[in-house]
Amino acid sequence: MTLLYVGGSVPLPWSIRMKIALGAAKGLAFLHEEVQRPVIYRDFKTSNILLDADYNAKLSDFGLAKDGPVGNDTHVSTRVLGTHGYAAPEYVMTGHLTSKNDVYSFGVVLLEMLTGRRSMDKSRPNGEQNLVQWARPLLGDKRRFYRLMDPRFEGHFSIKGAQKAIQIAAHCLSRDPKARPLMSEVVEALKPLPKLKDMASSSYYFQSMQTARSRTIQNAKNGNRTQAAFTTRKGTPARTFSSQTSAQASPSHYPGLSPQPRTRK
Repeated sequence: MTLLYVGGSVPLPWSIRMKIALGAAKGLAFLHEEVQRPVIYRDFKTSNILLDADYNAKLSDFGLAKDGPVGNDTHVSTRVLGTHGYAAPEYVMTGHLTSKNDVYSFGVVLLEMLTGRRSMDKSRPNGEQNLVQWARPLLGDKRRFYRLMDPRFEGHFSIKGAQKAIQIAAHCLSRDPKARPLMSEVVEALKPLPKLKDMASSSYYFQSMQTARSRTIQNAKNGNRTQAAFTTRKGTPARTFSSQTSAQASPSHYPGLSPQPRTRK
């Protein structure tokens, strides 16, 4: 589902993104709860979601899929495989694989759909390169949920739907695996979201926020012009402003985890 990041293209609308999320959730729910022996997908990410002409989602690339635990077993012990940025932290640390690892990965993908950001993006400033780390402080703050939404929506998303989707993502990304929902529960929670029509662009709060954001951007531009107008004295700038730059650390690599998602056409 690389359509989410294609530069210059028309961004996927709210209803389509929620339709894709719902379809992908149904695929995971089927693997976890409807087959004779549960299957853990283990590499759930946007590039493994295929779309047909009507944006119906299908899961692809089952090369890392693993049979889930049976009987009294609580997990499957295995080598850590998958893609950095999507793998659940407890799986990375212990190699203990459960269906709740897939639930965590779904939470990351849902965040990508809501924010328009990649799970790992080294081109962003420090503190924003890891999507989950950047988003986590905002997930529980209802007053700041707008900051999570993809600006390319331009307000054309459901307020109630966005709040519910953020809540779902937060539950899926819980640090405690036992607190994460079943994928069948995620499916039921997502079902009404594509059809909600309470667009944020019609709300007074969103319009006020957009006005404030425009003023901030304009002030920043004016500030840049002011900085450029500073004169020099004896060849030395009277005052300079420079952004601090430092070598960006490479993402930590786990054994068997690819640092970047595989791209698919």
